[in-house]
Amino acid sequence: MKSELIYGLNDRPPLKDALFAAIQHLLAIFVAIITPPLIIAGALNFDIETTSFLVSMSLFASGISTFIQCRRFGPIGCGLLCIQGTSFSFIAPIIAAGATGGLSMIFGAVVAGSVVEMAVSRVLRFTRKIITPLVSGIVVTLIGLSLIKVGITACGGGFGAMSNGTFGSMENLGLAALVIISILFFNRSSNRYLRMSSIVIGLLIGYVVAIFLDRVDFSQVQSYGGFNIPMPFKYGIDFDISSIIALGIVYLITAIEAYGDVTANSLISGEPVQGPVFLKRASGGILADGFNSMLAGLLNSFPNSVFAQNNGMIQLTGVASRYVGYYIAGFLILLGVFPAIGIIFSLIPDPVLGGATLLMFGTVAASGIRIIASQHINRKAVLVMAISFSFGLSVELVPDILSQCPQVIKNIFSSGITTGGVAAILSNILIQIKEDKATEAE
Repeated sequence: MKSELIYGLNDRPPLKDALFAAIQHLLAIFVAIITPPLIIAGALNFDIETTSFLVSMSLFASGISTFIQCRRFGPIGCGLLCIQGTSFSFIAPIIAAGATGGLSMIFGAVVAGSVVEMAVSRVLRFTRKIITPLVSGIVVTLIGLSLIKVGITACGGGFGAMSNGTFGSMENLGLAALVIISILFFNRSSNRYLRMSSIVIGLLIGYVVAIFLDRVDFSQVQSYGGFNIPMPFKYGIDFDISSIIALGIVYLITAIEAYGDVTANSLISGEPVQGPVFLKRASGGILADGFNSMLAGLLNSFPNSVFAQNNGMIQLTGVASRYVGYYIAGFLILLGVFPAIGIIFSLIPDPVLGGATLLMFGTVAASGIRIIASQHINRKAVLVMAISFSFGLSVELVPDILSQCPQVIKNIFSSGITTGGVAAILSNILIQIKEDKATEAE
């Protein structure tokens, strides 16, 4: 793999090459970073000022997190060209926490729940026996399936359209369809730069058409100038045990995903994927994943995770130098400091954003199915999947099933991701124990 690289892990590319590689990474990750805060803000009906600040802080926190991963500080960080950004996996439990206690409760759960992932990094060998690829695949699939509901709601016009009676109008569906078709068109292009930036181009086309349809209200904006200075605890912090548990379960799964991403990154970068050096990288990457999420919560942002997109970008560019990560981190911090960036994207109409996110969430579900398909599907695996999907999808499709339960139970298990994740972990452990006992008896 090293022979295919133009710049290896510890090489220092010239400024021109480093900037060019960094911009390509930015095109691949920018929309993915700003989408979670936009979805969460839309679902919780935040005003334009709050939404734009959350978008800006997501970019800022992603920049800090990326620098920590690439630079490595003591045991924190993998020391690879690993990009971190706002995670889609936490959207559903965060919305549930926000509906209960607002932003202060969200950030309290983000900070407290991150301890789970940091703890996993210290006992990595043991947790990998509990959170198997089958369990990870089930949870990733449930994340995608649960978020599709969020995406299709945005396609119809969002909660605002539900209240004014325009939900599902031809204009809303037409805008969403335009974005989807545009993304698919450019994604199938033979030009790799058009393919990499297909989501950005699709959003821009939808945005421009929405402006001509008078769907973008610029009058909401008081000013595009100034700077966004990070203010820790701007919205306060509050701790709720049910919200912490709900996010903690997702952190557990995210740790295993981070392990897979660091493994893939090491392989692509020509670095070892086993042995003490690799284990140090993997545990450091997962520790940074949790630490950076805690840092994001303190900076009024949402959990961060290692992005898999940049692994493909390393293969495309042949640049695996971690020093490129410093430039990417710098760009993200600069974008986060200027409020105009957050404001412009906060004005994206729901159907335009919905068209892009619907495809993204479908891709997440497909990734989960791919992980499951890579495993040996025996009778035990079918049983674990049946239990997990039944429990997880039931609370998504019929949320009233929990209406008579205590509030704590409702808060924890209202998310299909949490319910299905717990079911997957427990059923996998219990069936494995039973199989082991049956083997011993024989």
